[in-house]
Amino acid sequence: MPTPPSSPRAARPLAVVNEEIRALLSAGGLVSTEGRCRYQELLVEWAAAVRGDVTKAA
Repeated sequence: MPTPPSSPRAARPLAVVNEEIRALLSAGGLVSTEGRCRYQELLVEWAAAVRGDVTKAA
């Protein structure tokens, strides 16, 4: 399982993270161990971006 980055990283926009995931998948990036690890890291970042995009209900 990948370890979280040691230093906090500035949140990237959801669209940017989504595009990187799409590019990784279209390039066949899940074939290698490094690609699968990167995919998992991107999913964590994507989930955080989704949570950041949700507005609180009144």
